[in-house]
Amino acid sequence: MSLANKLAEERRARLAAERMLELKQAELFAANRKLGRHAQALSEEIHETRARVQTVQDENRRVKSDLSVAHQKIEIAERRLWHSIETIQDGFAFFDLDNRMIAANRAYLSVFEDLEEVGPGVTYPRILQLLTEEGIVNIGTQAPAEWRAMMQARWESPAPEPTVIRLWNNEYIKLIDQRGKGGDVVSLALNITETVRYQKDLRRAREKAEAANRAKSAFLANMSHEIRTPMNGVVGMADLLGETRLTEEQRLYVNTIKTSGEALLVIINDVLDYSKIEAERLTLHPEPFDLERAIHEVIMLLQPAARQKGLELLVDYDLFMPTIFTGDPGRIRQVLTNLIGNAVKFTLSGHVLVRVVGMQAEGSDTGQVHVLIEDTGIGISADKIEHVFGEFNQVEDERNRRFEGTGLGLAISQSLIGLMGGKIWVDLQVGRGSVFGFRLDLPVVDSLQGDPATEPVAPGRGVARALVVDPLEVNRSVLTRQMQALGVAVVACSSGQEALDLLPGGFDLILTEHSMPDMDGLELADAIRDAGHAAPILLFTSNAGFAEQDPAHVLLHAILQKPVPRRQLFAALGNLPLQPADTVPVSGVEPASAAVTVDHVGPDHDLPGRLMRVLAAEDNRTNQLVLSRMLQHLQIDLRFAANGKEAVEAFAAFKPDLVFMDISMPEMDGKEATSRLRAGEEARGAPRVPIIAMTAHAMEGDREAILAAGLDDYLSKPLRKADLLARILAHCPQGAIPPQTMLEDVAGLSA
Repeated sequence: MSLANKLAEERRARLAAERMLELKQAELFAANRKLGRHAQALSEEIHETRARVQTVQDENRRVKSDLSVAHQKIEIAERRLWHSIETIQDGFAFFDLDNRMIAANRAYLSVFEDLEEVGPGVTYPRILQLLTEEGIVNIGTQAPAEWRAMMQARWESPAPEPTVIRLWNNEYIKLIDQRGKGGDVVSLALNITETVRYQKDLRRAREKAEAANRAKSAFLANMSHEIRTPMNGVVGMADLLGETRLTEEQRLYVNTIKTSGEALLVIINDVLDYSKIEAERLTLHPEPFDLERAIHEVIMLLQPAARQKGLELLVDYDLFMPTIFTGDPGRIRQVLTNLIGNAVKFTLSGHVLVRVVGMQAEGSDTGQVHVLIEDTGIGISADKIEHVFGEFNQVEDERNRRFEGTGLGLAISQSLIGLMGGKIWVDLQVGRGSVFGFRLDLPVVDSLQGDPATEPVAPGRGVARALVVDPLEVNRSVLTRQMQALGVAVVACSSGQEALDLLPGGFDLILTEHSMPDMDGLELADAIRDAGHAAPILLFTSNAGFAEQDPAHVLLHAILQKPVPRRQLFAALGNLPLQPADTVPVSGVEPASAAVTVDHVGPDHDLPGRLMRVLAAEDNRTNQLVLSRMLQHLQIDLRFAANGKEAVEAFAAFKPDLVFMDISMPEMDGKEATSRLRAGEEARGAPRVPIIAMTAHAMEGDREAILAAGLDDYLSKPLRKADLLARILAHCPQGAIPPQTMLEDVAGLSA
């Protein structure tokens, strides 16, 4: 081979080697670059890992720090809690599931004095054993083992009842134990020694107070009886004496005796009622009653006093309200008498208006009744309103020192209204009168639709316009509102001359007041007829008897006694002429009267049938005289028995239709006599004869005890003539002559 060829091969080999070297160098460079990237990634990962490790280490250090702080706080809380537990005077201990003591404060351990055994680790049964063996607990006559078994059974119950133990030193410890969900028990030992001693002192004080209250009640009951018995004679005989022929001076003396006796009786009743309210022994006796009638009865009772002062007593009873409710009529009348009586007492001129409004929700059987008593009296300043309902209070100033009274009436009224679930209030202004009001929620017995006597009656056919004549603005307002509620257009005026001037405008009905200046109601009626007007005239008067004596009363359609009950007003309106007023001749007007007319039948009349037999058992001769004189005008056969024994004997021979039985009598009292009479009736199968108690007892519980003895009714002394007559008339049997009485007696009952 030539040299040139060898050199060419070497060059080719060298070039191939150089290319190989370049290729390897490129591969090595690529590998180095890849390795560099890997190293960089690994380095970054290591850095991140180190950062995370550092974070974890920092977190661990923070957690350790927080745990340390928490442990410190727990230690502080435990130390403070335990310090608090150690500070309290009552015992505190923990027990585990095995009934071993975990811890207890010094107050708990102090009971065991120097017994070192009692501490953490001691069991509850061992504690019970030490209590009895060391004489720490006073178990009385109970056996130690029995007492420990009782306490252990209590301890093991899921919810141990609190119990009280007595220690050897007469200290009382109340144990309150509570078991947790895990079975641990927290035990409290409360020292209630002072509480027990206080309760004993309180019990002794209460027993003394109850004994004193019983003594007071017995004293009041006795004094009530002792005072009412002679009061029956005083008031009764004064009432009877007033019916005889007397000179004016004698009548003044008799009226003074009667009014003074009745005033004393009011004071006695107030004191007794307040005593019962104070002792929380006053109870209500709800029954159906007529609210409107109750108001008018109170008005009639107070009418003489109002008439003497020249006051108008008015009643504005909502025409669309029911009248029959369920409540305690006696107590409601008492409240009405207090409020209306005060209004009359403190009103020197003007009027007293009783306004009754109310509402009844649809579907409800209870009505909300609002009663307002408005007067034009002296009023009371605002700064003294809070004293009005106080006990034994009268707001005294130069204007009302002349008015007498116990100062209990309003306090009793407030208590009674509160007892009935109602509310009472007052709105007063000096010099402008006062408004007392109360609200009661009372069950309604009837509705207007169910009682025709109380249903609003539109006036007779053709009555579209009415003329109201009354000098008193409040009267005109009441009548106007009532007639407008019945669909009648009303024109009102204040005098007879104004009425005559208005007549040409045409009216179908005229409602006029009797007592008016210049021209009274009867003179107006005469002038109206002289002018040729035939419209029916209704006369409203405070003295129906006087109006009927006037010849002009024949010109009237009706005379209505004020204040007029709704029944009478509706009856008068319903009986108006049916033809239009302008066609009614003057001569066709029929007279009417609000008074009750009854022919008197005295003992000298010869009537068919037998007399009603009435037996009265009464030991007091004065009371016998009062009773006989009160009933002397009745057509009855009245006999007396001096005691219960005589009453039982007379009952069999006399066979009375009605018995009045005094309760307190010698030899045999009224209760025992009644029991014997009832037993005799039952043995013979005889019908029950009504027996009515007459008693001077008026304390709470007397009525119930008397009626429980078999009596049918109850009359409290001093006896009222009207009450006696009402009972006799109500119990007159068929076949007997109806006991008739004088006109004024029947009129008084019907009112």
